[in-house]
Amino acid sequence: MVNSLRNLLPGKPKGIGIELSPDRISVAQLRKQGQTFKLEALATVPMPEGLFQEGQIVDAAGMAELIQSTLAENKLKIKRVATAVPGGRDTVTRIIPIPAELNDQELREMVLNQEAGLYLPFPREEADVDYQKLGLFVDEDGIEKFQVLLVATRKEITDSYVRTFQQAGLQIDVLEISSFSLIRTIREQLRQFSPQEAVAIVDIEFESTEISIAVDGVPQFSRTVPIGTYQIQSALSRAMNLPPSRSTELLQSMTIPVNPADGMGNPGKMGGGNPGAAAMLRIIGELADELRRSIDFYLNQGDNLEVAQLLLAGPGGSIGQLDEFFTQRLSLPSSQIDPIAALGLEVAQDVPLAQRPGLGVVLGLGLREAK
Repeated sequence: MVNSLRNLLPGKPKGIGIELSPDRISVAQLRKQGQTFKLEALATVPMPEGLFQEGQIVDAAGMAELIQSTLAENKLKIKRVATAVPGGRDTVTRIIPIPAELNDQELREMVLNQEAGLYLPFPREEADVDYQKLGLFVDEDGIEKFQVLLVATRKEITDSYVRTFQQAGLQIDVLEISSFSLIRTIREQLRQFSPQEAVAIVDIEFESTEISIAVDGVPQFSRTVPIGTYQIQSALSRAMNLPPSRSTELLQSMTIPVNPADGMGNPGKMGGGNPGAAAMLRIIGELADELRRSIDFYLNQGDNLEVAQLLLAGPGGSIGQLDEFFTQRLSLPSSQIDPIAALGLEVAQDVPLAQRPGLGVVLGLGLREAK
């Protein structure tokens, strides 16, 4: 059994990356070629309803069967995997200060047995906790301290992942929070920003959007809001009198109207009379408002750095002109990520541009297992 989140630091390469989400299972296998990587295998399969919901595996046996069939269909014979838990109410990431004079054993004791309980919204005994020591700093009293990245999930969540993958005949090498996987994928892109600039990474998934604000590649703040592609798609379907569907493929072909002359305060007018566009804009406008609240909250927590840019990821990140919409609405430069370009991957198969923003997490997991 896994007693804590596994391996925040790189370990030995052994297997494949597998991402579980409410709408799909994704697998990626990468191979290192000198200083670059090749994408050996990539597959995405729709997730049947009732297997995975709100970051939790609901049906372990059904999920194990789906994992096995996905690997078999893609002729992937592996035994070890890296996977990730989506951010949300069952996960915690925090930067905490720890006195620099502590040795490694004292640091571990303090973080895991003393400090962790202060930051968890659930009892310490119900949590799996890991940490990573970051850089030194001097606090306002002139005391030298370490920054420590604290990461935690509920034990029941990590245990369910371990049991499910064991039923599928697999061993988990790495179990982390999905935002870490995404940051690993776009690390080179993040290095374009100075240590004095913060970047908001907006991962728009099926049920929700995870907002992570990172400085120098380290997440400083995270928040999950219950607005995702499903909510946008549902609003669009209702407005167009289409039957409800879990498939969000229609969104991939949509482009948000962002004509300044139409006025940002009138969604109906912006859509040029198109009720579908107006319905989409209402939901996306709500997401923009949540982004603004999250950024404002982050900025109000002491001496935090100004956010220099929004990076849009996840399946929702590929909606046409979404970056322009957020740029206008929030007065912040915004861009959609391309994980394959960010990693400079050599690909053996064509990966459509519309699908690429949704591959950030699974490719980050694949990097952990690249060989």
